[in-house]
Amino acid sequence: MQFFIPSAWAAGPSPATPGGGDWTFFLIIVGFFVLMYFLMIRPQQKRQKQHRQMIEQISVGDEVVTSGGMLGKVRSLGDQFIGLEIDKNVVIQVQKNSIGAVLPKGTVKHN
Repeated sequence: MQFFIPSAWAAGPSPATPGGGDWTFFLIIVGFFVLMYFLMIRPQQKRQKQHRQMIEQISVGDEVVTSGGMLGKVRSLGDQFIGLEIDKNVVIQVQKNSIGAVLPKGTVKHN
């Protein structure tokens, strides 16, 4: 039965384990979190900052699209809501955060 368990492994791990032991594991975990920050968290914060700036720069007369796909012209601005004209004499109130993009002038045409 001795040929199934090599003598070197039967004695257990040696005091000087190859690979660095606990420090290597700690460095791998720290490296993983640094990688996650640069690949996921930082780009998301950048997109949020750009969206916040876009919302702050919206003015009356701008043409916008909401996150739900509604196209319209901004007719009134409030602290949290925007009056959006989606057709002639049809104005709806939407939250500022629901604005997905500001469109070029002339995109929205009412029949």
